[in-house]
This record gives sequence, structure tokens and C-alpha cells, in this order.
Amino acid sequence: MDGEAKRGKLRIYLGSAPGVGKTYAMLSEGHRRLERGTDVVVGFVEHHGRPRTEVMLHGLEQIRRQELGYRGRTFTEMDLDAVLARRPTVALVDELAHTNVPGSRNEKRWQDVEELLAAGIDVISTVNIQHLESLGDVVENITGVRQRETVPDEVVRRAGQVELVDMSPQALRRRMAHGNIYAPDRIDAALSNYFRPGNLTALRELALLWVADRVDEYLREYRSEHGIRTTWQARERIVVGLTGGPEGRTLIRRAARLATKGAGGEIMAVYISRSDGLTSASPKELAVQRTLVEDLGGTFHHVIGDDVPHALLEFARGVNATQIVLGSSRRKPWQYVFGPGVGATVARDSGPDLDVHIVTHDEVAKGRGLPVARGARLGRGRQAAGWLTGLGGPVLLTALLTAAGSGFGFANTVLLFLFVTVLAALLGGMLPALTSAAVGSLLLNYYFIEPVHTLTISDPQNIVAIAIFFAVAASVASVVNLAARRTQQAARLRAESEVLSLLAGSVLRGETSLEALLQRVRETFAMQSVALLERTGETEPWTCAGSAGTGSVPGCPENADVDMPVGEHMALALTGRKLPAEDRRVLAAFAAQAATVLERQRLVGQAERAEALAEGNRIRTALLAAVSHDLRTPLAAIKASVTSLRSDDVEWSPEDRTELLAGIDEGADRLDHLVGNLLDMSRVQTGTVTPLLREVDLDEVVPMALAGVSERGVELDIPETLPMISVDPGLLERSVANVVENAVKYSPPDRPVVVKASALGDRVELRVIDRGPGVPDAAKDTIFEPFQRYGDAPRGAGVGLGLAVARGFAEAIGGSLTAEDTPGGGLTMVLTLKAVAEPAVTAGVTA
Repeated sequence: MDGEAKRGKLRIYLGSAPGVGKTYAMLSEGHRRLERGTDVVVGFVEHHGRPRTEVMLHGLEQIRRQELGYRGRTFTEMDLDAVLARRPTVALVDELAHTNVPGSRNEKRWQDVEELLAAGIDVISTVNIQHLESLGDVVENITGVRQRETVPDEVVRRAGQVELVDMSPQALRRRMAHGNIYAPDRIDAALSNYFRPGNLTALRELALLWVADRVDEYLREYRSEHGIRTTWQARERIVVGLTGGPEGRTLIRRAARLATKGAGGEIMAVYISRSDGLTSASPKELAVQRTLVEDLGGTFHHVIGDDVPHALLEFARGVNATQIVLGSSRRKPWQYVFGPGVGATVARDSGPDLDVHIVTHDEVAKGRGLPVARGARLGRGRQAAGWLTGLGGPVLLTALLTAAGSGFGFANTVLLFLFVTVLAALLGGMLPALTSAAVGSLLLNYYFIEPVHTLTISDPQNIVAIAIFFAVAASVASVVNLAARRTQQAARLRAESEVLSLLAGSVLRGETSLEALLQRVRETFAMQSVALLERTGETEPWTCAGSAGTGSVPGCPENADVDMPVGEHMALALTGRKLPAEDRRVLAAFAAQAATVLERQRLVGQAERAEALAEGNRIRTALLAAVSHDLRTPLAAIKASVTSLRSDDVEWSPEDRTELLAGIDEGADRLDHLVGNLLDMSRVQTGTVTPLLREVDLDEVVPMALAGVSERGVELDIPETLPMISVDPGLLERSVANVVENAVKYSPPDRPVVVKASALGDRVELRVIDRGPGVPDAAKDTIFEPFQRYGDAPRGAGVGLGLAVARGFAEAIGGSLTAEDTPGGGLTMVLTLKAVAEPAVTAGVTA
């Protein structure tokens, strides 16, 4: 094929639990494609001994598996090279989250799948919801089982198709009881542990919600690509309009009740502030409402828009909302002369696709501040009204006074014209008022000063009256205009302080994520996208340190609609619209905070790396101090014995030679044990311990761990009725061996160490009990640190690594190792392991 291979397509069958039928569905799809003439092969399918699944493999070409040896055992994995060499059109690869045996090309099977896709091969795979990386903690809280094998969410999200294989908990339990999933001897344990109805219901809900979110993403992309602005009521999404007033809490709780009536309802609270208009919002009250909506599972958004109803509707349609919740107006009755209010306007303009709920509350009609606050910056409608009043008002007043006759008197007529001028100033500002004064002066002269119907003024007093009228009108217009500008300045300062208060609050709340801060910038200034760009030098290219929004990230600040420099080599770039100059002061604060957050994140990373280096240096220092003696002692003994044997000056008897050789053998064993612990500790410290978990019985592993201990020094008590555990047998064996060796070292010769096990709920506990001197409570944690030896003088060799390695291996296989006092004196080591609640915790078990 010419050129680069086209990337293959990934299809995933997602299930809520083992046994729902994912593998069966995948194989059925393979047969359907095979019947259509598609070249299909089975890269890897694990049928787990289920007859119906095994039958589905018949008729499909199966790639021979690769055999790998690990810890003396043989395992099979997908032969990636063989699949790539075969180059089918479609490959069936089961258990996407599976961890490959050490020695494989890739650590995870999903990485194998990525190679197949990159080679142009379509892949059909399976995964359970509990193996998604982002849901690990949630699944552990539900089931009590920590999933060691996970797949990044992004790998699943990139799939071209994700199909949910669903089954009710009752049906799945019946399938389990009929023996269609597990062997008969494991059914009861599974039904009473992992497959409890509550667990299955919660996992099913997780799977449904995850798929619903994925569908929602597709829907948003489709609507955006096709420019669809109307609401599609595919999912209940409720927008709560907040004003910052005390009624906001009532609205949020009301919206929460509405959301609970429909499955998957979502709450989005939005506060819209005018960029330069006075508001009655309280930053403290907004913070309380933000906390409330987040506690109820919703999200809080802050948007700036001069036309509040329009901005609210645009936000609601942008998020595909189905309902809007607003409070009844806090306006007093007389304030409605300035407009119908936000609620009425939103209800009128919402259209048939948005339901608007007007909720009553205790603050109705109690007032919400001066109406002039709304006109801090005069909009086009306000200016048009001012000019209409300034030009048409004097003309209309002249017509009315002329029709009424001359009974008003000249002084009253001048006052009426002055009132019209003041009204024009209030509505339209300075220029309409001056125009009104000029037009009014001409009309007064022409219609009301003798001689009428001419511009001639015969009485000098009337000239003075006209001049005073114009001066007073101009002065009043100037004062009104100045007051409006002062109001505008105060409103802008309040809006800025409100935004900066929210910014400071986010810092105090510990919101240190750069992406979260950039998202707040985007919402605050109503932008499409925001990016923080940086470069290392004047001639170096710009790189993106973080971004938020849906628009494309500009390659350099000059290509953005708005750019805000931060220092010499960093800039905040915004796309979507041009910002007025007065908004740049607040934007500069956001930019400085973004740079600070980025620097803090990097400093935290450097501190963590420095701490790791310091810990490494500490370990190396302790290692040198410890091994300087402990390595020399066995080496000196070996050297002395070898030198004695090689000496020609002494004739050694067979008994002496045997004793010297035994000394060499003992010293070599001590060295081997020491080096083994050092290597194990290195693996634990560097995080390179890769457990290969499988289901085993505890009585299979513990006897192997006691192979190097005298039988008279240990008493073993492990019931055969214990549930199976999911562990790496090799790591568990080393952990138990180190713990028992340590116990034997300190226990009196006439008091054997007792090793006993028991089952407690979903756990299996292995207790290693000695009758030695014990350990004080203050030292029970420090004995597990590397190079720690209680009293620093143990009997026998060692550098204080045994218990550290034991705990590291125990935690690597999902267990824990703690110390507690033995009743009557001594120390008891408690190794806690999780019983099998789900057969095959170690792999992405599929149906």
C-alpha cells in the first residue's frame, strides 16, 4: 500500500460486570463480519471455560498465542507480531485493560491495540466499567475491591463506537446461579461478595451514565458542526439564573428537585453580570450559592453580558438546556416603567424548546436598588429615546401649548421646556440634552416671545430669559451626564471587584488547576477559547502551557483576538471577540494569576522531584553506612576460610575442612540474602514492582515461604476453608518469608513463632506471632522504613530491609502489613489481603 497506512477503527463492548455477555457479543460481531466477507481473526479471546463462549470461537481463525515464562511458570499472551504479520482487516482482542506478562513488548494490552490501530487494522475489544482509570476510587468504594488493571479513559473515548452490553442485576445473578459464568465451587462466594445486588446495580448505573456522557459529547459535536441552535431535549439540563440576591438558594434547591424527577438531570447555575452596570450582587452570597450548587452535584458559571436576558438564553442554548429556573422579580411595582424585567423577557424570547419556571420567594417586590443602575452605560435603545425626546419633545410640547392658548405664562412655559431638556439628559446624555436646549430656545423665541412667528426679540428681558434658559439647560445636562459617568465608573469598579473577589476566592479555596482558571477566564469574558502561551526566548516558537474552550489555540499571541502579555516570555491569548480597553485591567489580574498558577505547578513538581532525590540520597547514605559493616562481615569470614584452606603450612583434618567449607557456605548465603533484599528494596523504591495477580489458596504459598526456616521454630495454622485470594504468589512468598524470618530472629528459642490465618468479611488476615521483646508503639511504623533495625543490634545479619521489602511487596499486591502487640508480650505482624470477590481481579474479565 502506498503512503502511510490509514489508522484502524476501534469498537468497544462495554459492560458493567463480568458475565454480561461482552465477549459473546464481540464474537457474534466477528461472525457477522466474516459472513459479509471481511477478513477477521481472533487476536486474543479468553473464554474462561464458558461453553457458550467457547463455541463462538468455532469457525473463526485464531492467531497462535505467544508463550512467556515468568517466575518459573508459563503464561500465554497475544502474539502482537503474528497479528501484524497476518494483517487482517479486523482483529478481535479481548480484555482491553489486561496487564501483559513481564517480557512482553508492551506493558498493557491496550498498548498492543494501539499498535494494531496504527497499522491500519480495525479492532473490536471488550472492557468492564470498573477498569476505567477515572472510576477506580468510585468502584473501590462500591465493591471494596481496588482494580489493579485499568485503561485510560481517553483510550476508550477515542473509540469510533462504544456499545453497552447491559443486563439487569437479577438476570446476571440467575446466570451466575445456573453456572454459566463461574465453576460451581465458586458461585456461592461470588454471589455473596462481588455479585451482590447492590454492587451490580451501582456498577450498572456507572456504565449507563458513562455511556450517556459519551453520547452527550457526540451530540454536542454534531450540533456544533451543523450550527444547530435550537434545543434538543435529549437530556434534562436545568439552568438556574442567579442575581446574587438571597433568593438564589431557593432557586438552586428548586432546580435540584426538578432534576431529581428525571434520570440524569443536570444543574447549571449561571450568574450574568454586566461588564459596566451596577448590580445588587453580594460576592459573599454568590460564594455561598456556588458552594450550594456544587454540593448538589451541579456546576457554577460566571458570564459577563450587557443584555442579561439575551446572555442567559445564549448560555442555555449553548449547553443544550431544557429548562430555565428564574425567581420572581424583586422590583417594586413602580420600577416596571423601566422595562418588563429579566424573567418576563426570558419567558417571552425562550421559544417552544425551553421551559421557563418563575419561582416565588420571600424577596418578591422588596426592591433591588436604584433603576439608574441598569443604565450605567447607555445602550442604543436608551440613546434613541434620548434623541427622540431631545428633538421631538420640544416640538410636541410647543404643539400642545399652542393648542392650549397662552394661559400658562412665559415663566411656566420656560420651566416646561427645561423639564423636557432634563428628561432628554436623563435618557440620552449630554448631546441630546444640548440639542433639546437649542431646539427649545428657538421654539420659545418663535412661538412664545413677541413678536411671535419671527426670530426677532423686541424686549431685552426676553433675550436674557432665553440665554438663562439655555445656560441652565446646558448646566443641568452637564451635571446629569457627569453623574452618569460617575455611576458608570462606580459600576465598573464594582464589577471588577466582584470578578477579582471570585478570583481571590478560588485561590483561597485551593483551586490551583491552570485549566480551571483558564475556564473561568473564558466564562467571565464570554470567549470561545483561552490559552496561556509561553516561549523560552525572543526567537523561540510559542508553545501552549494550558488552554480551555472549544476554539482553536492560536499559534502566537498576535493571532488572537485579545492578547495580554505576562512578563517577557508569556502571554494570555483569547479568541472570540474584541475586548474594550477598560476590561484589560481585570484580564491582567487573571493573566498574572495564570502565570502564578503555572509557576506554582512547576515548583510543586520540582519540589516533588527534589524530595525524591533527597530520599534517594538518604537511602544511599544509609545503604553505605549499613553495608560498610554487613557486607564486610560475611566477606571477611569467607576470605578467612578460603585463606586457611589454601594455606600449605597447616594440615587440616577432614572435620576442620568441613567446618571451614560450612563457614564459606554460610557467608555466601548471608551475602545472597543481603543482595536480594537490596535489589527488592530498589524495585520497591523505584515503583518497578509489577505484580502478576492470580487466584491462589493461602495454604499454597505460605509453606513455600517457610522453606528456609526450621520446622521446630514455626507453628502453622491455616484452615482449608479460607476463601481464595488474588495475589502475586512470588511477591507474597517473599513478603511472608521476610516477616517470619524477622519473627524467628527475635523470638526465644523455646517459644516457636505462630503463623495463623483467618477470614474476616472480605479480607483474609495472616498473623505472624512471636514472643520476643516486642516494639514500643512509637516505633511500630519506623520499623518498616528502610535500614531500620530495632535497637540497631539484631541477632544475625541484615541491614534493616526485610520488613521494608515485606510491606512494599504487600502493598504492591493490594494488601497491607501492620504491627501490633502480642497479648502476653511480643510482636504480631498482620498481613491483610483481600479475599476474591471477583474471580480474575488481575485481568479485565469479560463475558
